[in-house]
Amino acid sequence: MSKYGCENLVCVISGGTSGIGLACGEKFLRDGAKVYLLGRSKSRGMGAVSDLKAITGREAKYIACDVTDKNSIDDALGQIIEKRIDILVNSAGIYLEERLENMTQESYEKIFDTNVKGTLLLTQRARSLMSGGSIINIGSDAGISGNFGCPLYCASKGAVVALTKALALDLAPHIRVNCICPADVDTPLLEKQLKAADGGYTKEDMANAYPLGRIGEASEIAHVICSVASPLNSFMTGSIITVDGGLTAQ
Repeated sequence: MSKYGCENLVCVISGGTSGIGLACGEKFLRDGAKVYLLGRSKSRGMGAVSDLKAITGREAKYIACDVTDKNSIDDALGQIIEKRIDILVNSAGIYLEERLENMTQESYEKIFDTNVKGTLLLTQRARSLMSGGSIINIGSDAGISGNFGCPLYCASKGAVVALTKALALDLAPHIRVNCICPADVDTPLLEKQLKAADGGYTKEDMANAYPLGRIGEASEIAHVICSVASPLNSFMTGSIITVDGGLTAQ
């Protein structure tokens, strides 16, 4: 039985081969949606499709795509068999801890190209395949309240929050646009973050900062994304939803 009301809807997920994006793919598949996972790594993409088949018994499709390149996006969207998109999840993103005094033009471009330009370009190009439906952007608690030691990341996710509100106005009344802002989530991206920290802090240290006493799971964030994207949630647009274990309530 459909939980989110997405049966036979076409769902495209950038950054869909791991973490939150992959968790969304699983939930949408279980709900009967037709799922396309976009990502740069073919090996990871094919692995994700195989894993989802084993878990759900249903087929997702992987399409190679670099969201910072409009030609790559156009090639990817041209491979969507149904020639339409009902749900777009802009989940591709990167994280970088870098203090202001260490910021370089290269690090600025790396963060903003993926987190902001990638979201803008994919939305722009996907728009022609959407006569209605829902767009979900992935922000961050850091884009709402800020955080220590990562001004570029905070600024990029703050831009995604503002972009969501602008697009909700521009694309109404036919397309809804909302933003989900998770805090720390146990994903491969977090493992990279901890490795880069080189013992400066641990997952347990991070958990202690949360009123709920732990960090999030990808499936918990995916549930909120699917719920907000659902056509059953048809009166919500321009909303910024935190899923952060109470972090921003402090």
